[in-house]
Amino acid sequence: MENLKEQLVKTVIGIFKSTFNTEISSHELTFNETPKNFVGDLTLVVFPLLKYTKLNPEASANAIGQELTQLDIVKEFNVVKGFLNIVIADEYWKKYFVSTFHNPQFGKGNTKDTKILIEYSSPNTNKPLHLGHVRNNVLGYAVAGVLKAAGYQVNTCNLVNDRGIHICKSMLAWQKSKDKPTPESAGLKGDKLVGYFYVEFEKMLQAQAQPLIEAAIQLDFSKFQNTDTSAISASVNRYLQADENKKDDLLDALKTLVRNATPIMQEARIMLQNWEAGDEETVALWKKMNQWVYDGFAVTYDALGVNFDKIYYESDTYLLGKDIVNEGLAKGVLFKKEDGSVWIDLTDEGLDQKLLLRSDGTSVYITQDLGTADLRYHDFKMDRTIYVVGNEQEYHFKVLQLVLKKLGRPYADGIHHFSYGMVDLPSGKMKSREGTVVDADDLIADMINTAQESSEELGKTDGFTKEEAQALYQTLGLGALKFFLLRVDPKKRIMFNPAESIDLHGYTGPFVQYSYARIQSIYRRYLKENNQLNIEIIDNIQPIEKELILKIAQYPTIIELAAQDLNPAKLVDYIYELAKLYNKFYSEVSIFNEGKETTDKRVALSVLCGRIIKNGFNTVGIQVPDRM
Repeated sequence: MENLKEQLVKTVIGIFKSTFNTEISSHELTFNETPKNFVGDLTLVVFPLLKYTKLNPEASANAIGQELTQLDIVKEFNVVKGFLNIVIADEYWKKYFVSTFHNPQFGKGNTKDTKILIEYSSPNTNKPLHLGHVRNNVLGYAVAGVLKAAGYQVNTCNLVNDRGIHICKSMLAWQKSKDKPTPESAGLKGDKLVGYFYVEFEKMLQAQAQPLIEAAIQLDFSKFQNTDTSAISASVNRYLQADENKKDDLLDALKTLVRNATPIMQEARIMLQNWEAGDEETVALWKKMNQWVYDGFAVTYDALGVNFDKIYYESDTYLLGKDIVNEGLAKGVLFKKEDGSVWIDLTDEGLDQKLLLRSDGTSVYITQDLGTADLRYHDFKMDRTIYVVGNEQEYHFKVLQLVLKKLGRPYADGIHHFSYGMVDLPSGKMKSREGTVVDADDLIADMINTAQESSEELGKTDGFTKEEAQALYQTLGLGALKFFLLRVDPKKRIMFNPAESIDLHGYTGPFVQYSYARIQSIYRRYLKENNQLNIEIIDNIQPIEKELILKIAQYPTIIELAAQDLNPAKLVDYIYELAKLYNKFYSEVSIFNEGKETTDKRVALSVLCGRIIKNGFNTVGIQVPDRM
């Protein structure tokens, strides 16, 4: 399709030179695919060219169209106001189809010099992966896939947040437990066990905080131990004196202050300080519990079919971040407050002051992100870094990029936050610390079970061995899950509906997978009577066949657009539309009953559609079954 457009562009430039005695550039010509409700294959938008033709839109379009019909590839044209609709000759599409069928590289973009590093997943080691992480991993893998398909040099990495107050909460709750279970003794994956204690910590915290909140509102601060209550007292006074419409927000602020003042939160902060000081007992427990989590993550990543070229750990990078903070202080880019905390003033950029190092010397998230950014540039020398992180972190990445720019880092301009919307459930928003999340392992298992129930009900595994059937259920279940998470623009918030995602007849992954299996069945039937499929020439082309070839011709452009916009949904939607059109083709024509040449052509067309479906789905991490 792109070669066709290039040929038409070159011809139209020549027409303007010979007919209108003027030079125009290719950038001034826009060829789009003709809308389905008009006759044509490609449409030239004439309006921007009227300043050169000095004619009205219809006359301009007719003059260009008359000249284009001198080309062998142009059959006819029609004009609708300022739009020139061009019908390409069937002979062109016949040759295009044959050459595409014989091109195993079809759809792959030209190799580009740009090096891109994509960070995705980035879990905390205080909990197992959940549905939100699943969307992150599926999106990260898919974005990397479309960029690779478009010809970019792509590497992927994962930054594991393995240190900080979050893991200290789980560690402290485990220390306080009676039997101090291990994954083996508890019969749980390690990440689930650590996540259990994260929730247990929250329960302890709530139990300590609630009476303190009630006491504070009564202006009774006698129950607070080892705590400067001046900030809490001021917060209480603001709450008590506020208008009713402001009380809820002020109460939330008060609760946060009180939670931080509880004895158990003070213990967690001390544990973090001990870890950063290298306390042997604390570090040993941290290593043990983190290893439980890493082992659990590995199982989930394998089930999801995602991987990384390199895994970074915050515990290895946060000190590098502290060095960068010291560099920023020396350069006057950062400043230190009286309490010893380090900040950057971004008010000139329309933001505010941002904390980079706490007064007690411990790091915040952005500290380690600074160190990791430097380390990764040393490792990969990337031109662009894409962070796949939810949209609630947009402010964080604005600050990160600005700090690195002010420090003169060469890679700062290439930082891009791939911001995506959250995943909601019918029951509402997920909350990790309250344990109200959809566990990734449970979700995967449920999707596979749902695929099994649906397949068995429809008889889709008749004749399969037990192992073959189980492999199919996994392919369908994960395909349904990934397709559902990828089919909409990443920026949009979505409501996950497992039942809807598995439907074999809807806008789903299994519908496309079933279409592919149908094509493979046709090809197997053909090979029973023929040694191999090989076409060199096509005598005729039917309207539905041409429509399918036109759809196939869009594939390389869709790959480029999906990469350019960092939007795998464009590719996923295209593959669905191709499968839907193929099923229309399958229902309208006979593949095996109209003679050998017609059978060869239609089987070849089927095989090419199947090839694109498989390649397109594999690009975004979705597998397809050969049989259903």
